[in-house]
Amino acid sequence: MRYSLSYPVRAGALLAMICTACVAPVVFATDAPAPSVEITKFAFTPKEITVAPGAKIVWTNHDETPHTVTSADKTFASKALDTDDRYEYTFTNEGDFSYYCTVHPFMTGIVHVRRQ
Repeated sequence: MRYSLSYPVRAGALLAMICTACVAPVVFATDAPAPSVEITKFAFTPKEITVAPGAKIVWTNHDETPHTVTSADKTFASKALDTDDRYEYTFTNEGDFSYYCTVHPFMTGIVHVRRQ
């Protein structure tokens, strides 16, 4: 016995598949890693970094000595970071943000926040 679908049934099935595809959720990869600054050998690397407004930067201390991440204008400031501790800050405004380690003031860096 051979089954054959009529044109209206085939068209309805096709329409149902298309509508399902239209309402299915679209998933975007939003888990991109945050830009990072490594603290190694008494230096911030990279020394300068440029991000868009809304970007979060993660600093990680790899030295055996505690360090801080403190902006010159005190907009952001970490606690003392021990080995492998992390500090995160989200930059909402455009501008240039100089920062340094309060324990070792010769350690400096700059975050440039620009629309891209």
